[in-house]
Amino acid sequence: MASPSNDDQMALFGLSDLPESPPPADFDPDLIPTSARVPIPPGTYESMDLMKVHCNECQRCDLGATRTNAVVGRGNPSAPLMIIGEGPGQNEDETGLAFVGRAGQLLDRILASVELTENDVFIGNIVKCRPPGNRVPTEEEMKACRPYLLEQIRMVDPKIILLVGASAAKGLIGEKRGITSIRGQWMTWEDRLCMPVFHPAYLLRNPSKDKGSPKWWMWQDIQSVKAKLEELGLK
Repeated sequence: MASPSNDDQMALFGLSDLPESPPPADFDPDLIPTSARVPIPPGTYESMDLMKVHCNECQRCDLGATRTNAVVGRGNPSAPLMIIGEGPGQNEDETGLAFVGRAGQLLDRILASVELTENDVFIGNIVKCRPPGNRVPTEEEMKACRPYLLEQIRMVDPKIILLVGASAAKGLIGEKRGITSIRGQWMTWEDRLCMPVFHPAYLLRNPSKDKGSPKWWMWQDIQSVKAKLEELGLK
């Protein structure tokens, strides 16, 4: 049997197979948090606050059993740039806010370096609950949480998506290559521009700013993102 093409694999992670019409009349949104088998049709949520209620009740995967708070996101829900990370850490689990630990503080400084503020971005994660020990989320966990993420993308309607780390690239667009081989590359997914970049936590572990270092590459990438926003008249 022939192996699936890259386009076939990417299609598995797309939105093209999802209905554009409103949820059917007999659709019961109260069942969403109970099982990953319950679909989340486009248009289910009118706001992040409504989604947050379900996320804090959610048992679609095992992460619901160990969370303190679900972390839906922070920033401007109508931002032109959406940043998607891997999952909440301890600080995020305790506060219910996305990217507020050391990695989040570094991310804010990276954005500020090209004059991007919280009004320019919406920041979220592939999974809404903290994986124990900050481990990488499993494919099952990412799949269970993915419908929430697709609703977030629909609501924010970003023109550019920044995929922070390998898990974000894998969880949204199905990219399985390592982050070092794909970072800084513009990709198109569902008519949106996407760019994978290093995760700030990785930059904290690699503090060098020398040419060719992860921090040096991140500086090149965030400048490219800012330039694209300006080119599109979004900044």
